[in-house]
Amino acid sequence: MRAWPAPEFPKLPVQGPEVTLYDTSSRGRVETRPEGTAGLYVCGITPYDATHMGHANTYVAFDLLHRAWRNAGHAVHYAHNVTDVDDPLLERADKVGVDWVELAERETELYRQDMAALRVLPPQTFTGAVESIPLVITLIQQLQEAGAVYRVDDDLYFSVTADAAFGEESGLVRDVMLELFAERGGDPERAGKKDPLDALVWRAERPDEPAWESPFGRGRPGWHIECAAIALDALGTGFTVQAGGSDLVFPHHEICAGHVQVARPGERFAQLYSHAGMVGYLGEKMSKSRGNLVFVSALRNADIDPMAIRLTLLRHHYRTDWEWTDDQLFASVDTIAQWRQALALGAGAPSAPVVADVLAALADDLDAPSAVERVQTWVDQTLGRAGHLADASDPDATVAVATMLDAALGLRL
Repeated sequence: MRAWPAPEFPKLPVQGPEVTLYDTSSRGRVETRPEGTAGLYVCGITPYDATHMGHANTYVAFDLLHRAWRNAGHAVHYAHNVTDVDDPLLERADKVGVDWVELAERETELYRQDMAALRVLPPQTFTGAVESIPLVITLIQQLQEAGAVYRVDDDLYFSVTADAAFGEESGLVRDVMLELFAERGGDPERAGKKDPLDALVWRAERPDEPAWESPFGRGRPGWHIECAAIALDALGTGFTVQAGGSDLVFPHHEICAGHVQVARPGERFAQLYSHAGMVGYLGEKMSKSRGNLVFVSALRNADIDPMAIRLTLLRHHYRTDWEWTDDQLFASVDTIAQWRQALALGAGAPSAPVVADVLAALADDLDAPSAVERVQTWVDQTLGRAGHLADASDPDATVAVATMLDAALGLRL
């Protein structure tokens, strides 16, 4: 699958520090010090509607990680998926009377445009669920060889208890797992399952649903096995960070890890697990099921500067839950205008301290709000010196700060 175009990534004259990141599985901060290429897998969209701010919040957050690693001198292999066949997509296509392939292609293209506008660095591996089916079949066969797959009618299920580490990533008690499993696409009540938490890996063909040939009969992949197979193929085991929204902690990331760890005994799926908070709107978590969505494309079509959208996201720490409001966006529009005014002066307050402070903030668990505050301090100092810059300013400051804003925060001003 084709990703979106890569924006220019300027090289900084200084190297950033190593990145420390909060790890969901250990419930603490861990320094990420990749040996060789840093591996990042971020779970993608199910393309049955346009990109909303909840999506954008997650992808901008881990774009900061991608950038911080590169600024620290690491090569990065970023892998990303699109779940371009799944129940919500098929249901949406049926509801609106559109072919599901056409719907998936249209919304995936809109997603590409949104990510490009927000200057999110594209993945090196961008894989759709449909094209991952051969990978899924191979992984299911490996799980069968491990004795971890069984049939319920014509469907195949994965026994979560086959993974001795099951539950370590999320740290949740079983009652909470069962509740979340039911809420997030699981089927704990299905008769014939060995354990209510066992996950579907191959759904046998149903009438009027797409299906593909396999050694198990015609059908299509389960959700968790798709991401597990794509990540394993692109990054192998023990890659640096598995990431996504906090609603993926369980069951998605827990079961993805289980699939791979059973297929590859003694190997860990990912070194760290990192999760972005949820974005609310009108008092509820922003979600397609509730219909309380703010779309990136709608704001772009209303001539809102994408850099103001990105800045609004950066003003919230990636792990926090927060509420989107129009007032925040309009404040960011004004801030972007002010920052451009300062950068247009040609000289400003000394750049070295602000560059170092911003890189340090982002290396400290992606603390974008502190980085934004530090830039604002530099802007205030620079604008306050207007009229007597020749005597007390850095003549190269604006170029250095503009380069840093682009490389570290993804803000091209």
